[in-house]
Amino acid sequence: MAELKMPEINSVIIAGNLTKDPVFRQTNSGGTPVVNFSIACNRRFRDSNHLWQEDVCYVGIVAWNKLAESCRDNLKKSSAVLVDGELQSRTWKAQDGSSRTVVEIKARRIQFLNKKHKNGEEDEEGFIEDDCHNNHHGEIHEEDPGYIYEYKYLSSD
Repeated sequence: MAELKMPEINSVIIAGNLTKDPVFRQTNSGGTPVVNFSIACNRRFRDSNHLWQEDVCYVGIVAWNKLAESCRDNLKKSSAVLVDGELQSRTWKAQDGSSRTVVEIKARRIQFLNKKHKNGEEDEEGFIEDDCHNNHHGEIHEEDPGYIYEYKYLSSD
């Protein structure tokens, strides 16, 4: 009888707001674009006294190539994003000689969720929930006379 293997699944979808501006760089070998940023993802729950509490989870994100360049050009502190990716860990030697390890999300696709005014300024309300899940990649959709909702769904492919 053949031995059964556990399926290898590594998939994460998370939405949140950038905690600071993205950090863009290029690798020393080949100049491949890479960007790193962190998002804050809030979770609301009721405590033992049935009062609403909020907990924040900070998650590191890394994006490569054209996706990294798009993040550099379109994201800033407090930008709302939806990230589809996979967990990865990496280890390095710190200056004091100790080993450090971080677990972060390697982005496959990132959707920018900020609402924009027609004059190009972002609204500070956070992300937009939209019934239309089949957004046309990179297009701008006009929903009401005062706003333009900009959805950029970018892929690492």
